[in-house]
Amino acid sequence: MIKKKTPKERRIILKHADDPKYSNRIECYEREGGYKMLRKAFALKPEEIGEEVLKSGVRGRGGAGFPAGMKWKFLDRKSGKPIYLICNADESEPGTFKDRQIIYKDPHQLIEGMMISAYAIGAKQAFIYIRAEFFEGARILEQAIAEAKKKGFCGDKILGSSFSCDIVVHRGAGAYICGEETGLIESLEGKRPNPRIKPPYFPAVLGLYQCPTIVNNVETLCNVVHIMEMGGDEFAKIGKPNNTGTRIWCVSGQVKNPGYFEFECGALTMGELIFDVCGGLLPGRSLKAVIPGGSSAKILRADERFVGKHKDGTEFDWGIEDIPLDFDGPMAAGSMSGSGGIIVMDDTVDIVQAMANINAFYAHESCGQCTPCREGCLWMKKITTRMCEGGAREEDADLLLSVANQIEGRTICAFGEAAAWPTQSFVSKFRDDFVNKAKEDEKNKKPLQLI
Repeated sequence: MIKKKTPKERRIILKHADDPKYSNRIECYEREGGYKMLRKAFALKPEEIGEEVLKSGVRGRGGAGFPAGMKWKFLDRKSGKPIYLICNADESEPGTFKDRQIIYKDPHQLIEGMMISAYAIGAKQAFIYIRAEFFEGARILEQAIAEAKKKGFCGDKILGSSFSCDIVVHRGAGAYICGEETGLIESLEGKRPNPRIKPPYFPAVLGLYQCPTIVNNVETLCNVVHIMEMGGDEFAKIGKPNNTGTRIWCVSGQVKNPGYFEFECGALTMGELIFDVCGGLLPGRSLKAVIPGGSSAKILRADERFVGKHKDGTEFDWGIEDIPLDFDGPMAAGSMSGSGGIIVMDDTVDIVQAMANINAFYAHESCGQCTPCREGCLWMKKITTRMCEGGAREEDADLLLSVANQIEGRTICAFGEAAAWPTQSFVSKFRDDFVNKAKEDEKNKKPLQLI
């Protein structure tokens, strides 16, 4: 059997990320052709740009994977209210670290993408909502915006036109929930970041200051530059239907070469990424599980088979190594690609401890607005913490499932699902680990001493 050659990276967004001669200053960006697409965009009508983005088929890279061009079409342009553009740079999903690479190394690519997008949707004010912990990232962005303003690429009368749009960098307060677009908007308005109820508060209609608002991820907005360069039809040829363009995958965990990698959507499989691109597992270890889309994605066992039908009726029968890396592959396997954060676990990982770490995170990050989430996340943390401290019981597996099942589908935003899915999948896929932990603790339990 001839082994097929692993496809090479196709770096479009990260083209200059690891170039030691490339800097994040505007002179370097312009030297490489930067801001030419902004000039090209201003020669077109705004609606023409929107059509190109729609034709490109590019899907949001923040986690939901919703078509960006379709989101723009939902924008309420008839209300007469101001339109706002927000870049979601609150990258807080455990296992994900792609957007910060763009911000730190190529901020002008983001600014150019934002200015093209702002012109296309008619936004006169744009915001970059950046995670609080990215101190240097915020400084780099503010420096880059000042450089762009000086050159006439943003601010008043961009490139001598009648169109003006300013960008404000807004630092968050270190809350995971601010990654949810309506929670982000509440935070941007100076309020506690409690997500809003949808409907009626769809941002494209009722967003920032109750005005039409588009919220896009960093990687998504950068793609707009390249859609302008190639045209929507040509961009759509990259990757495959319904999975166009490239995706940046962040690989962490027990592999030899963790890091970030950019490939055409669907160009390679999970096995090729782990064993070929990342050099495989650490010496003497075997694969136990993979979380394919950040900590909120459901875990996949290394030894299970994934069988089903595609939307076109064709059947598939995959091992974990066969799962195509696009939006649809991990979903067909019962999980999701999410924000592209792939967490690899080998046979040394304590599943119960891993679950406890995730539960501690979600218990800390719940905004507390919805009772099932507020109380459920706390109790899942308490249960798994007790299990890790020597007090595991055989009934804990069912108890965890019961709590998680009472969170899912009962909250205002998707945080409830993000917190429940890990527990549901960990327990269902690795029940033996939870039961064996309980048996071990019972065996090692010391009898009570009467004094």
